[in-house]
Order: sequence, then C-alpha cells, then structure tokens
Amino acid sequence: MNNIINVTPYIKSSREFPADVNQLSVILTRSYVELATAINLRTIGLFSVNKAVITGESWYVENNQRQQSLRKVFVFTTTANIPHNIDFTTLSRFVRLFGAYTEGTNWYGLIAGSNVAIAGQISFYITPTDIVFLVGAGAPALTKGNIVLEWLSNAPNVTNV
Repeated sequence: MNNIINVTPYIKSSREFPADVNQLSVILTRSYVELATAINLRTIGLFSVNKAVITGESWYVENNQRQQSLRKVFVFTTTANIPHNIDFTTLSRFVRLFGAYTEGTNWYGLIAGSNVAIAGQISFYITPTDIVFLVGAGAPALTKGNIVLEWLSNAPNVTNV
C-alpha cells in the first residue's frame, strides 16, 4: 500500500537550537508548525452541552477531501423532542449517535434506531430540527440521560462553531 494517510503526529523530544538568530528564527517557526500540527491532529476530548465542538478528527469520505467532525451533547429528563439546532445545510453526514439514560437506579444505552419503536427500548432518530425519542412497550421509565451527536461538516476547515 502506498496511499496510507494515517501519519502519527510526533513531536521531537529534544532539539538543538543554533546560536545564529536567523537560523534560530527558521527552526522556531518550523518547530511551531510541527507542534501545532501534532496537537491539532489528536482527538479533542471536549463534550459540551448544547454547543458544538470540533473533535479534532479528520475524515476523508467525500471526494477524498478532508472533513472535520463536530460533537454536541444533549442532557434531558423527558422523552420530549429536543431541538438540536444543527444546520443541515452544512452537515455532510452523522458519524456517531449514542447515549445513555437511567430510571433512577440502573443505566441503559440509547439506541440510534429507526422511526419505529423497539419493545423494551428507548431509541431515537434525528430530523432536520429535532432529536426524536421512541419509547417501546416495556421500556424502563426515564428520569435523566444524555445523547451525543457527531457529524461531518461540508466545510474542510470549521473554525466558527
């Protein structure tokens, strides 16, 4: 294989700096770019309620062009629809939909499913405006929970979320 793109970000653990100011300027500029690139290529572990954050992931699923993924967390206490405020005109596709809830004692996984209720489960799906819950017959009663949505942006570099 000669088209591998998964280069691991690496920062040199030591570096000798030249005494000459002009050479030092070149090395420091290169070091800054290497450092920024390595930091920005890691997955960002921020999970913010009701605010989109850039995950740091790069996806190459459309036309072999880089797409950034974004993440948004929703906390809820009922199965009423939740407005997600995600602009579908900038969305390429969802890549992860997951969550959990409790009835007060035990915790259960939420299933990103179809638009048909599943017996014994609470599932959800996404419309252009809302997160919609489906409560199957016999599902545990919900007292609180959270959902995480991750999606790809149509824009190659998202800076304002």
